[in-house]
Amino acid sequence: MAETSDWLRVRGMGRERFASYVAGFLTESGFTVERTDSTDPVESRLIARLQRPHPAVPASAGTLRFRVYPTGGGAAVVWIEPATVESADRPRLDRFVREFVAHLQRSISTESHASAKVTAVPDAHLPWQSPP
Repeated sequence: MAETSDWLRVRGMGRERFASYVAGFLTESGFTVERTDSTDPVESRLIARLQRPHPAVPASAGTLRFRVYPTGGGAAVVWIEPATVESADRPRLDRFVREFVAHLQRSISTESHASAKVTAVPDAHLPWQSPP
């Protein structure tokens, strides 16, 4: 399972807190989340398994994996799995990704009083998408 590059970054918030926001959204979306924090390397690994149906999550995305690690002034998340998605399932999963990003941006900005900000990494693409 090869990892791709950063997907999202947050400035003004640490890795552990950012991982909590990611896990919180996934839990609200019907997933159970297993989180593993390590110190060597410093990172959080999240494995999410779909437990109740979600209209934007196809069966091929029933298990999601992420890596969250610290960066200078914040943290970044790498989308690890699924790495491939059937063509017919891509629109649904892309919708889920848009909901995911919007939720993180909105909730982190609101709860931090706009002192933390989530941004997409320029030229980033998810594993199943072709590079821009």
